[in-house]
Amino acid sequence: MEKLVNSLVAEISKVVLGKEHQIKMALACLFSRGHLLIEDQPGMGKTTLAQTLAKVLGLEYSRVQFTSDLLPADIVGVSIFDQQNSQFSFHPGPIFTQLLLADEINRTSPKTQSALLEAMEEGQVTIDGDAKKLPSPFFVIATQNPESQDGTFPLPESQLDRFLMRISLGYPDADVERALLAGEDPRTRISELRCLMTPEKLHAIYQKAGQVQASASLLDYIQRLITYTRTSTEFSYGISTRGALSLMRCARTWAFMHGRGHIIPEDLQILLPSVVGHRVRDAADYSGQSGYALVERVLNNVDVIA
Repeated sequence: MEKLVNSLVAEISKVVLGKEHQIKMALACLFSRGHLLIEDQPGMGKTTLAQTLAKVLGLEYSRVQFTSDLLPADIVGVSIFDQQNSQFSFHPGPIFTQLLLADEINRTSPKTQSALLEAMEEGQVTIDGDAKKLPSPFFVIATQNPESQDGTFPLPESQLDRFLMRISLGYPDADVERALLAGEDPRTRISELRCLMTPEKLHAIYQKAGQVQASASLLDYIQRLITYTRTSTEFSYGISTRGALSLMRCARTWAFMHGRGHIIPEDLQILLPSVVGHRVRDAADYSGQSGYALVERVLNNVDVIA
């Protein structure tokens, strides 16, 4: 498995330069059957990462540009009356795909944002009382701009919790940016990338990653991490049970990606900022941007061995 992961990262890195760790995080999120939130400034390569993942993983791809006037029907689809047949026919929206890019999700209204909730949680949408299954695998990558920018609607906690991970790409380092400035746009190479996965291989990974073991001492450690967020006065609220289960799911996948059949504490420490950072909030901060700093405090204050 480690060899396959390295091949995937190498292929994606031909377009998404200098972001190997973030690519691995995105793969871990997909292999854990989760959904990914990418928060960053405009123009940092968020959309390019989604397009490249779809190409290399062999997934059907759709993109929705979220704007202030977008309606839920623009995402899930709509039933239209056919006068010739005297019946309604359903016209599916772009959500009926395997990898959906919800671009700038926080630029649309909460009503439209919530159209994704059922799809992300249950893999289906309900239209006129009729539940319609989505393709499998179904992976949502949502991008959002910082809340400090104009025209944004912050995602509510209930929807943030539906995202297994939140990552940030950040600025490229000097050497990578120099290569970008001196060469051609790497996005032109997306069509040339090799497809290294199939949906069948992906489903096999789902099953094998779920079989990774966690020792009693490892479970003790994760419970101490969770308890700290729930009892420390620094936190407005602690990690929920769903958040704890999400961390375990990701840790199993991360261990499997690195060729191990068991979780080690370092797996939790690497994943905690991305899995938990958007699920906690500083009691003195209402912006929702304090999660990463809080996670660092948790890691510094909770011992690996009791």
